[in-house]
Amino acid sequence: MTRINYLLTAALMLPSLLFSQNEFKPSWSHAYKLESADKNFKLKFGGRIQYDLDWMNQDDALANEFGDFTNGTELRRVRFYNSGTVYSNISYKLQLEFAGGEVGFKDVYIEFKKLPVFGNLRVGQMKEPYRLEVLASSNDMTFIERTPYTGFGPERNSGIMAHNQVLNGALGYQAGVFRNADGTGNDKNAGDAYNFTARVSAEILKNEEKNSMVHLAVGFSNRNTTDNEYKISGRPAVHLAPKYLSTGTLTNVDKVQLVNLEGAYYAGPLSIQAEYLMANVIGGTELNFSSYYGQVSYFLTGESRPWKGSYAGFGGIKPNRNFGENGGGAWEIGLRFSSTDLNDRVIPGGKMTEWTAGVNWYLNPACRIQLNYVLADVEGLGKASAVVTRFHLAF
Repeated sequence: MTRINYLLTAALMLPSLLFSQNEFKPSWSHAYKLESADKNFKLKFGGRIQYDLDWMNQDDALANEFGDFTNGTELRRVRFYNSGTVYSNISYKLQLEFAGGEVGFKDVYIEFKKLPVFGNLRVGQMKEPYRLEVLASSNDMTFIERTPYTGFGPERNSGIMAHNQVLNGALGYQAGVFRNADGTGNDKNAGDAYNFTARVSAEILKNEEKNSMVHLAVGFSNRNTTDNEYKISGRPAVHLAPKYLSTGTLTNVDKVQLVNLEGAYYAGPLSIQAEYLMANVIGGTELNFSSYYGQVSYFLTGESRPWKGSYAGFGGIKPNRNFGENGGGAWEIGLRFSSTDLNDRVIPGGKMTEWTAGVNWYLNPACRIQLNYVLADVEGLGKASAVVTRFHLAF
């Protein structure tokens, strides 16, 4: 495995060494970049390191049901990526995950730009186009962890997707066909299980002078399950916590239909975001599960969360004054409420509500320190609380 790591790293770094000797101009803006003189070729190299410290308490009833929780530390994400554009109209991304001591694929795709009818066509392993909280990069999340509603389906899958922005970016659409891949882009065990996922979004009431905008979107996913099985599980917003919610493995499932409603708003230092997800499990017995969350954040130092577009959501923060440069960096406070209900008919999957309060200190555009307090209430069992700290570097 060590040799594989060295080879992969060398393969990713080699283009940088070669192109830098062939009239490519190097630069730095959140990542190391190379650009050809005619601007037809662009390369970018970067990565992220996220180191977490977790302290958690839970009621005795939860401990008896799910086991004791051990406070601990974790390299949550360790990633390296290379992305770029070749011949101006074809782009790509290769992102590798090294957390846990193993190499895994994240985003690995090729994209064909400005095609007739389709707009842009992406093939490979990518994020399926629904759920704003999932589409946003972990580099740019207000809170350390996402809510349990992400457990209703995989974040990434192997497939082909068309996407585009029209009407000067006011209307966006993404639609794709995906297979139930195994996380490496390999779908040899997926059988005939194809998934269709689509999303339509709108950016309205945009005011550049006031730096404000409203985003609305609806997503739909029709999922054909492998082996006619489906399972949803979730934990509080603490990655090392037990999974308090689980439907168990549901059998005799013909298909699953997911509908996701989302909205976001920003005005200067204030931002608001909310989503509601409904899952309809169709088979021997029709089941319905749901999850939603709402969150608000505010920059005490006056910055604003930049909008990267409907398929990416909010972007990274650039402090008005970096820490150590006659400034104290950027400071953000946030509050989020979420609720997930996995109870229906004969399925006691559990219901959990959760509050997360957070403080983020952005030392500069690449580095931040986060502190979250999480309070989860599992209906009929008890409560759990946690303090989580993350040291984050994106380069």
